[in-house]
Amino acid sequence: MTTWRKSHHSDETGGHCIELAALPHAIAIRDSKAPDTGHLTLTPHGLTALLNRLKQDAPNT
Repeated sequence: MTTWRKSHHSDETGGHCIELAALPHAIAIRDSKAPDTGHLTLTPHGLTALLNRLKQDAPNT
């Protein structure tokens, strides 16, 4: 059984949330509003690269 976790920083009112699950050799990511539509699987290195890219592209607020 896969245990999905949502950050406590998630936006509960707007529904802008993702969930992560630790797999044996990867990290799974899914949309918390549509958990049955599938998920993205990344290696830990791939997830780090994705997060770094998102931080680079984020608007300065």
